Amino acid sequence: MSTTTLRINPTGPSGTFVAKIEKISGQKLLACYQCGKCSAGCPMAAYMDILPNQIIRMAQLGMQKQLLASRTIWTCVSCLTCNSRCPKDIRIAEVIESLRETALRNGLRDDRLNIWEISPEARADLPPIATISAMRKLTS
Repeated sequence: MSTTTLRINPTGPSGTFVAKIEKISGQKLLACYQCGKCSAGCPMAAYMDILPNQIIRMAQLGMQKQLLASRTIWTCVSCLTCNSRCPKDIRIAEVIESLRETALRNGLRDDRLNIWEISPEARADLPPIATISAMRKLTS
């Protein structure tokens, strides 16, 4: 069986983005080997445009523009299920939080959920953790 090692040029655009996200999140992105356990356990995966393991892979590849434009970084409810499932102990929720911070710092997006803009019927269908997370993000 052959293994492939992901190599990032530390001075190139990919390496710079990886270093930035690793510094903010305190996580080693390149430790992820894409097992998918984070995505399999995520209660919000059905609502995401990019799954948690794909977030990590795209960050590894330096896909900053696509990540910061994704709905996923705002959909994540920070329930920490992904963190508890990761066999490499990568705290994925912190990585996603660092992407939100980067987007806000760059003035790219502020898609924080305004719970009052959602119809009562739609709010009834949301998992309770999504509502709680939205309220937390409104105050941060």
